[in-house]
Amino acid sequence: MPAQNSELKTVELFTDGACSGNPGPGGWGTILRYGEHTLELSGGYRLTTNNRMEILAVIRGLERLKEPCRVLIYSDSKYVVDAVNQGWVYGWQKKGWVKSNKEKALNPDLWQKLLDEMKRHTVEFHWVKGHDGHPENERCDELATTAAAQDGLPDDTGYCS
Repeated sequence: MPAQNSELKTVELFTDGACSGNPGPGGWGTILRYGEHTLELSGGYRLTTNNRMEILAVIRGLERLKEPCRVLIYSDSKYVVDAVNQGWVYGWQKKGWVKSNKEKALNPDLWQKLLDEMKRHTVEFHWVKGHDGHPENERCDELATTAAAQDGLPDDTGYCS
């Protein structure tokens, strides 16, 4: 269980996902910032979806943290931000990854990984408008689109299986 908020380091996590076609080649970009320290991360897959890349960007950022932190997560994905802030993902999980309309929830593998990573930290999700001049969001988009355009990308086994 994470320590009380006042004892935790506060880290900013900026994220974005991209996909050329949906499905298609996709990438994710993440910026971690703690004080004056910044770390940029990115990766991509040959065949995936934009939503998978949006979730994966958050996961990859949280995975890099070596200790429990207070994490302020900034994403332009309403899918990700609302799923957590509105509590939808917890309901999907409780119902065996089935949504209230009785349809299967998409991306349960990544949602479960995200929930597992979130347990280590105190997180706050914030939505930012994409492609609106937010410097970190624009940089994450650049990281994600560059990663998606790389040759020799692996398959997203969660999507392709």
